[in-house]
Amino acid sequence: MSTPTDPPQTNGTEKKGVGGPVWVGWREGTLTRAKELESLWKWVCQKNPQASSEALSEAVPVHLDAARDAAKASLQTPRKRFRNGPLIERAASNLDAAEALILDVASADYVLGQMPSLLRHVQCHLIPSDPRRLELERIAQMVGVKDPDHPLIPSTKEDGKDAAARREEKLSIIEDEHGKIVTAVRGASSAALREQLRLRSFRLVVIITTVVMLVLAVVVALIGYFYRTWIPLCFAPPEASDRTVVVVCPTAQSGPHPSDPEAIDRAIKSTVQPQDLLVIELVGLTAAAIAATTSIRRIRGSSERIGLPVALALLKLPTGAITAFLGLLLMRGQFVPGLTALDTSAQILAWALVFGFAQQLFTRLADQQGQVVLESVRGASKPISTPSPP
Repeated sequence: MSTPTDPPQTNGTEKKGVGGPVWVGWREGTLTRAKELESLWKWVCQKNPQASSEALSEAVPVHLDAARDAAKASLQTPRKRFRNGPLIERAASNLDAAEALILDVASADYVLGQMPSLLRHVQCHLIPSDPRRLELERIAQMVGVKDPDHPLIPSTKEDGKDAAARREEKLSIIEDEHGKIVTAVRGASSAALREQLRLRSFRLVVIITTVVMLVLAVVVALIGYFYRTWIPLCFAPPEASDRTVVVVCPTAQSGPHPSDPEAIDRAIKSTVQPQDLLVIELVGLTAAAIAATTSIRRIRGSSERIGLPVALALLKLPTGAITAFLGLLLMRGQFVPGLTALDTSAQILAWALVFGFAQQLFTRLADQQGQVVLESVRGASKPISTPSPP
């Protein structure tokens, strides 16, 4: 069974087939959209022969070639396989530019048929007070395109002659306002790309923070393993006689010792184990993993391998390990009144579980900011925002 291969390439208008397949969703979408725009450009040139003689006609194949090259870039350079950000921006911006150029030279009849989708695109990505959006909404009203925010202009029943005259009037309006339509659509496409860039920028910050927290958790575990007496998370609850104490560590427990400080220090050094901090962090990480499952309901589909909700969920894991360690450290330093002497190793691990789950108090702020960033990426599934009443 043969596999699809790319045909020989001469120029943008002579490509055959879509290309690919490629291994990432946004790359496949780019190749498909590029072929669609290429076919549309050929059709526009056939409908409007003057368009092919204009300077703009040379730019469309160039933009489509640039988008295709971005979609296939990592196939030729595997070292850049995970550097998708600039490639996504290059592909999207060139596709948007090609679409705007096609719309610029398209006939009024074609633009009139595209008005509903153009209006929706602009309303999704431009704020209600943007002059470009206001102008396109006005044009849409004039040509009878339904807008949920504005009622249609009332019209009477038309016979065939009146309908033809009305259509000619609409085409005349499109011809006169053609430049404003293209400007509004191009502005909406640029705004949509900036929304995606803000999303990826915030996700990058979350990923870097996750890596830093993970490195910190590993360093703490290594310190506990190689230098076990530096940060012992052990407690010395007094016995009933108040003359002896029992040293309790996360994974071990000593026998009775005198309650004087020197004896307690010697007991701690002999009882603390190299794996104590590692066990505490693992318990905290487990609690954080349980808390992270609540973020599944906010996960949205994404063309990228790691979406923002997934990155936020991963942030909770090393954060839970660190908060478990720091919480027990505060308890050992008598920062929490009444919880200065835990009686058993099981109690220490139970409190590590509580502190690991408590990371939700800190990562909740990151979750809220992530939700704000996700909501800023508007799409067809999000209701169109309307200006608040004065």
